Amino acid sequence: MVEHLLAIDDVGEDLEKILRWAIEFKRAWKNGDDVAQNFFPLDTLSIGSIYEKPSTRTRVSFEVGINRLGGYPLTLLKNDIQLGKSESVADTANVLSRFLDGITYRCFAHADVSELAENSDVPVINALSDKHHPCQAAADLMTIMEIFDDTEDLKISWVGDGNNVLHDLMLACAMLGIDIHYAVPKGYEPDEEVVQRTKDLAQKNGSKVVVTNDPIEAVKDAHVVYSDAFVSMGEENMKDKANDFDGFQVNEELVGHMDDDWKFMHCLPAHRGDEVTDWVMDHEQSIVFDQAENRMWAQMSLLSFLINPAAWDAMAEFMQIE
Repeated sequence: MVEHLLAIDDVGEDLEKILRWAIEFKRAWKNGDDVAQNFFPLDTLSIGSIYEKPSTRTRVSFEVGINRLGGYPLTLLKNDIQLGKSESVADTANVLSRFLDGITYRCFAHADVSELAENSDVPVINALSDKHHPCQAAADLMTIMEIFDDTEDLKISWVGDGNNVLHDLMLACAMLGIDIHYAVPKGYEPDEEVVQRTKDLAQKNGSKVVVTNDPIEAVKDAHVVYSDAFVSMGEENMKDKANDFDGFQVNEELVGHMDDDWKFMHCLPAHRGDEVTDWVMDHEQSIVFDQAENRMWAQMSLLSFLINPAAWDAMAEFMQIE
């Protein structure tokens, strides 16, 4: 059975090992280790990446990561193919999976990436949909695990919209037993079905999920605060939406309520002066660019895990990841 990644909890109990693999592989590759730099689990394989939305980090991280794994990245922009126009998502999946060895899809509607996966004979990775952003969550938790040796007593806070990035962040935290507190304005709560999945995972793994409408309450004594654009791509016509986020800016005053060694995270692009100030964004305790880099390393682990699990296991054994 072909395995797909549509939401971060699709990898189940393998998440921590996938992230540790990414951390150790990144370290080995940067140290010039011959085994890591000559690890080509995607050798002779072609990976297609479909983009309905423009992209900087997603496109570059997938293209470079696939290339470093020995594969051939094929980027398909929305005007390059007939997807959703003269050809259905299901028919596109059936055609592409005859040519490709894996597909990544950055789309608007989550139903579309689900339909693509249902009709594909090769692994499909959700590179962003309106409901989930699993690759971002993988990079986020990888970054947190790199910085904090012990995650048992961590408190992660989210301040902003109850969107796709929050969905997979909260799922990933609950999967790893990390407390997640999130503050959203009334009317901008995350999807109830995702919240319930998160609570089930948190109960299983001994962590807390706390919701509030007060950013100060959410960040009190927190180790990490995470924000995202108040108005996301595709919502540009919602001009009044930003007004509902008054008081939700991450600034010097807000981080003053956090742990002294606070870290700031953002999935980028950041709208400086809106959800975050320059002072926070450019602070030495901001780790946004570590997150951005880790998109590639986390995705390399996910690609290897899904497309060539035998090679992924062999590398995990070499790096002594249990």
